[in-house]
Amino acid sequence: MIVWILFFAMVLVILALDLGVFNKTPHIISTKEASKWTAIWVSLSFAFSGIIYWLYGTDYIANPNNLTQTGAALKFITGYLIELSLSVDNIFVIAIIFTSFKIPQKYQHRVLFWGILGAIFFRGLMISFGVILINKFSWTTYLFGAFLLFTALKMLFSKDEEDFDPKHSFVYKTIGKLIPITHESHKEHFFIKINNKNFATPLFVALIVIEVMDVLFAVDSVPAILAITSDPFLVFSSNIFAILGLRSMYFFLANMLEKFSYLEYSLIAILSFVGLKMLLHDYIEIPEWASLGFIAVSLLVGILVSLKMGGETELND
Repeated sequence: MIVWILFFAMVLVILALDLGVFNKTPHIISTKEASKWTAIWVSLSFAFSGIIYWLYGTDYIANPNNLTQTGAALKFITGYLIELSLSVDNIFVIAIIFTSFKIPQKYQHRVLFWGILGAIFFRGLMISFGVILINKFSWTTYLFGAFLLFTALKMLFSKDEEDFDPKHSFVYKTIGKLIPITHESHKEHFFIKINNKNFATPLFVALIVIEVMDVLFAVDSVPAILAITSDPFLVFSSNIFAILGLRSMYFFLANMLEKFSYLEYSLIAILSFVGLKMLLHDYIEIPEWASLGFIAVSLLVGILVSLKMGGETELND
């Protein structure tokens, strides 16, 4: 438990420094600043794989699957890349939510900060539940695998969800029934008083909608990482590092989402791969380096094709 306690303490310190020091004053996060923090988060995540390598050579952490040090480190990196890649769709939805509720750019970081706290809590619950299911009922591995394949096929053949409007969602309507909603932002406040009556601001509504959408996306991402490993610490830590880097990645990619339109096919390939891996795990054993290589190549190809096709489109225009 010492390792778990230290990990949670590290996350809390990082979040405290984030909001209390580095982003104490609300401001518009530039692409340059976002790219710097994205690089920092990715570097920290890969550096943590070194700590994973060391930990799994000691008795400080439970190792229910008897993983080697190299195997544990590779599983962490693979899981991290899966979670990071599946966050792309989440970023697109977050951008729609912020636009719909007219959240000023300087306050978007505050919404995402508190959204991350909720995401950590709900991901923890879902991961715990998923690990228990797989360890207690091995047949659920096939269920998760089939679900991931279904999700990949749905992404491949479904049309773009351009009609998604957060203000028409069930969540927005439910919040409106519980507390009156003001249609104007009031700086960084989530609630305000008007005539001695509490009102929720668009910031609070956007936060709740983003939280619910993250839970829905976790329905895909949690089974995907469970295809890589059912080790609780590896699953949770790789998830948390991906979530912690989501804010900076959002501000880095938010204005360039159209340029990476072909990443959707990379996500489809990754979901299909991990789904098949779960379904065929009794018949085919895929080495960790092969899983990591496939995911990394899929992301790289999606990025390069997106940039190439985007450049050709600009030239034609």
